Amino acid sequence: QVQLVESGGGLVQAGGSLRLSCAASGRTLSSYAMGWFRQAPGKERLFVGRISRYGLSTYYTDSVKGRFTVSRDNAKGTVYLQMNDLKPEDTAVYYCAADGMGGVRITADKYDYWGQGTQVTVSS
Repeated sequence: QVQLVESGGGLVQAGGSLRLSCAASGRTLSSYAMGWFRQAPGKERLFVGRISRYGLSTYYTDSVKGRFTVSRDNAKGTVYLQMNDLKPEDTAVYYCAADGMGGVRITADKYDYWGQGTQVTVSS
């Protein structure tokens, strides 16, 4: 199994940028495709983006395309979410998650392991 710890969240003004990190320990990171999800208060956890095991492919929800980028450094055991041009509606707790299967999988129930989340707040 793998343990995940997110960091890098915070308060930022609209139009600003943040980079979230997800540090993995335990089983080697390249064993997993990795996803980012977010959850706003009172709402369900929603898919943001996903990266394949070796970073050859990525997939994003429409609302973040062109603004967010998922990347990974398997040697460092870390996955990143670069968020640019942030909007107030991006405010949420952001989670990284590990999926032992390939393909494009965008529902939370497909992911095996989760971090504790990091808060991102975007002010207008």
